[in-house]
Amino acid sequence: MSTQAKSKTGTITGLDIMAYYTQEPQKSIEFYRDVLGLQPTEVDDQGRGAEFTLADGTTFGVWKPDREDGDFASGAIVMFAVPDIHAAVEEFNLRGAALTESFETPVCHMAMGKDPDGNQFIIHQRKTK
Repeated sequence: MSTQAKSKTGTITGLDIMAYYTQEPQKSIEFYRDVLGLQPTEVDDQGRGAEFTLADGTTFGVWKPDREDGDFASGAIVMFAVPDIHAAVEEFNLRGAALTESFETPVCHMAMGKDPDGNQFIIHQRKTK
């Protein structure tokens, strides 16, 4: 069995980030830093959250959702890495994914979607530093 999900125009290359949504980002950052000993590797300059890159290279994050309407407002999220956000959104939507339009943040490009059970996920392309 292949370890990569391939499409005509893109490939999901791995998990970029596993994250919990939080209503109190600073409290969550302090917990993971001070109690569990994780050091933030990215901290949002607007106070919305942080990412912690672990020794094995995986990234865990805590983020306050931008939306206040309840959609994507709690729980966990998986961010699938893709090399080309625009090609991936187009391809996956043609195959029935119903992703949002992609949008840009200071560190990435992303589009959001839900699986048939309502689990939220993000197609994610990091910006090069």
